[in-house]
Amino acid sequence: MAGIYVGSTSSYSGKNLFVLGLGLWFKSRGYSVGYMKPVGALPIEKNGRMGDEDAFFVQDVLGLSQDPAEVTPVLVTQDFKARAFAAPCEGLRELCVEAYEKLSEDKDVMLVGGSGSMYSGRYCDVDGVSLVKRLGIHAVIIDRFDKELNYDYLLVLGEALGDRLAGVIINDVPQGAMEEIEGMIAPLLERQGVKVLGILPRDPLLGAIKVADLAERMGGRIITAHHKADRVVEDFLIGTMQVENFLTHFRRRRNAAIIVGGDRSDVQLVALEGDAPCLILTGNLYPNDIILTRAEVLEIPMVVVREDTFSVAKKMEDILSRHKLRDKVKIQQGAQLVSSRLDLEQLRKTLGI
Repeated sequence: MAGIYVGSTSSYSGKNLFVLGLGLWFKSRGYSVGYMKPVGALPIEKNGRMGDEDAFFVQDVLGLSQDPAEVTPVLVTQDFKARAFAAPCEGLRELCVEAYEKLSEDKDVMLVGGSGSMYSGRYCDVDGVSLVKRLGIHAVIIDRFDKELNYDYLLVLGEALGDRLAGVIINDVPQGAMEEIEGMIAPLLERQGVKVLGILPRDPLLGAIKVADLAERMGGRIITAHHKADRVVEDFLIGTMQVENFLTHFRRRRNAAIIVGGDRSDVQLVALEGDAPCLILTGNLYPNDIILTRAEVLEIPMVVVREDTFSVAKKMEDILSRHKLRDKVKIQQGAQLVSSRLDLEQLRKTLGI
């Protein structure tokens, strides 16, 4: 039986995407796949049982129905943190080992999803590095491009994990950074003994969000074209500039939500006529009747929010960078990326299966 711990250098790097991609790839080749997420930071109740939200989701997609208490033996609730900070943690790592051994029975491949970064959970002895060593499994580490790469972190993990590091994945790379990563950073990592399993380009679809979900996350209210709330937003554009300048930027940004003051009817009309996926009107200001009517005719949702334009833009950036993988289309796209862009045959050889 082979075990793979999927970890990362930071939160929201794409761990669920790769766990699902790997799981579906191994299943398509006839392997029996098991799964656990030792540490869960998103506690929810489902069917009367407490577990981790991500873990429930991954199990559903992979067709697994395992005991939540075994899948996520360490559930980080407020009570758990209060106890962990008040006194030394004892026995949690062994609890994870016991759960792993039960879940891995009769399995060919065991996928272990990390939480946060590889050193998250160090305060209670269940960080990724410690668990990989204690479980005696291999690790795949994801580094998501966020203005730059954490290549120093990857080299440190290479030293910490040694032969247990099966390889690293560089994720969400914009086109402008691809040449440097392929020509300089990836070769550097390889020379230092860190295998690069793949470099994945940025895919707007994987970071997209539906208008209805966006309105909920923003604490806003949809006031037009409610039946089109399933339209997809991949980007955003702030409409505070003059109309002529706005038009120039607007034409270059497909599927971008327009963040604009509720009193800027000139920019609002341009965005509506240009078929923006939605308009986010700031300052709790409603548009005039002409704009409202035009939005309904063109079937474009408008969302009214209380906050100012700058605050909404910051929140929007955070939402698009951290929006979770949930839609069926995203899962299919992510699985296709994993199978086509990663050296999974090399990973299989490393695992010895």
